Parts: sequence; C-alpha cells; structure tokens
Amino acid sequence: MVGNGRGILAADESVATMNKRLEATGVAPTAEQRCAYREMLLTTPGLCDSISGIILSDDIFTAQVSDGRPFPDACREAGLLPGIKVDTGAKPLANAAGETVTEGLDDLRARLELYASAGAAFTKWRAVIQIGERLPSRRALVANSHALARYATLVQEAGLTPIVEPEVLMDGSHGLDRCEEVTQTVLHTVFEQLAEQGVVLEGTVLKPNMVLAGSDCEPRAGTDEVAAATVRTLRSTVPAAVAGVAFLSGGQGVDQATAHLAAINALGPQPWELSFSFGRALVDEALQAWRGDPQRTGAGQDALVARARANADARAVWAAPAGSWPGRAQRRSAASCRR
Repeated sequence: MVGNGRGILAADESVATMNKRLEATGVAPTAEQRCAYREMLLTTPGLCDSISGIILSDDIFTAQVSDGRPFPDACREAGLLPGIKVDTGAKPLANAAGETVTEGLDDLRARLELYASAGAAFTKWRAVIQIGERLPSRRALVANSHALARYATLVQEAGLTPIVEPEVLMDGSHGLDRCEEVTQTVLHTVFEQLAEQGVVLEGTVLKPNMVLAGSDCEPRAGTDEVAAATVRTLRSTVPAAVAGVAFLSGGQGVDQATAHLAAINALGPQPWELSFSFGRALVDEALQAWRGDPQRTGAGQDALVARARANADARAVWAAPAGSWPGRAQRRSAASCRR
C-alpha cells in the first residue's frame, strides 16, 4: 500500500459530498454519475504506476462498473488494491460543544466479513479533531482514539489492513505551533489506545494531517517550516513499527499539497514510508477536466495520472542527485500493473 513510491487515492466521499462536487462542476448529482466518475478514475491507464489502492465509499464498493464487473474486481484488474471507508461519520459528542466522535462500531464485525468476501484489501476510519480556544478536550481525544483502536483491531481480526486517520482540521486561525502541539497530543493518544487494544502496528497505515497553520491564519508558514514541523511531530509520536504514513491533504490546494509532500520527503529517510492518501488534491483537476462528459474521459484521466505522478515523484526527492529528481523507472523498477 505504501511501498514502491506509490500512494493511495481517496475516492470515498459520502453521497452528499460527492453530489455537491458534481453540482459545482455542472454534473447532474445522480447515482449513475457518481459511479461514472469513480469508474473514470480507476480505469485511468497507468494509474497503478503511482497509486497502489483506492478507497471507496460503501455505495460505490457495492456497485458495478459499466461492463457489469463489481468495483472491487475492476480495481484489482487495474492493478489497484480495493479499500473501503467503514465509519459512518462524525456525530456530535454528548456534552461537548463543537466536538464530535466518529461512529460505526456497532455492526462493524459483520460488515467487515462482507467487505472481505467481496474483495476488500484494506479499510479506513476517520476521526475529526477541531482546534479551538479550549479544544480539543481530553474527552474528545480519548473517545475518538478509542474508537480508532477498536476499529483497527476488528479490521485486523478480519484479515484486512486498517488505515487509521486522526485528522486535525485546518479550520481556524491557529498558528503552526498550535497545530504541532495538538497533532502531537492527538497522535500520542491514538498510539496509547492502539497499544491498549493490541493493534499490530506493522500491519497498520497511519493517515495523519500535515502540521499546518489554520486556514484563517496570516501570515502562512513556509513550505520548509511545514515540513520540519510535520517530521518533528512524527518522530516524537509515531513508533517505528508502523508500516507507513500516508498523509491526507486536508483542504490544501493541489500544488500546495504536492509541494509540502516533497519538502517533507526532502528531509531525508525516516523510519516509515512517507506516502500520500489524497482526495481532492489528487482528483480536483480530473473532475474539472471530465465534467461528466464521456467524450472527456481521456482528459480527466490525463489530469489524474499527471497529478498522481507528481505526488509519487515528491515522495522520492530525498534520494535525488543534486539538481534532479530520480527517474520513475529507478524508483519503482519492481512495481508492475495488470493492464
């Protein structure tokens, strides 16, 4: 999932979120168009050179592509591991104004059996942490971290790989230092709970936010500052046993997310693979190019593969000779795709 210089494509938007994105692009928000959009993504020629797997939502995971193949089968035939988001969303945390806890544990064991039998290779669960004047609270941190740990244990019991995603949101006017402080606290709490639940870290992928100042903070931190704070945070909180770190983009622009990923990797090799699991920062250009028109499928796929390659290249900048980036063939000579 995180090896051979590749990343993970997050295409697991909820129906409501996907409808909003389609409408904003002038595309009818229908089940057929939601499936057509995801099919456009996963059938992109050569995508598996840069992307190892794709995270799907339940409505898409259980649907079929236009030729009648189930989405998980189509993913594998494209050289991509099929994954699925298994949480049911963040809900208000009782007696905790402005904070949420992610739900979906009640029937998770049974659902995992169904997903595994349908061909899933991995899963994802997202916890949402808000920074505010008195946020996050210790109660919200423990509640979300405990849910992440229980989820990961159930996923490993089912023979699948869990992606553990504790996202500290960019919303707010907080500075870079405050985000670093909160992110360190969040990750410490998450790994405490993972240990309590007996999660095997070698079979776990962490999907954290990069350390970023709030979206309303001015002036913005520089790219190198973001990279240094992010690596410093990981090195102080994440055990070396973790299989890999796949950053979320968290509302960053497409070029900004790629630049930050490159700067992080330019700081040198770390104990873990430092990869990416972007959503909008990977697909926005593809969606704008496609716009729901079957005649523009090629344009959408060209945009996707170009952005995926840019992020895959950003992973390997530390290994580049001075003044150049390593060639893709050098980095991923062992990578292969079924076309």
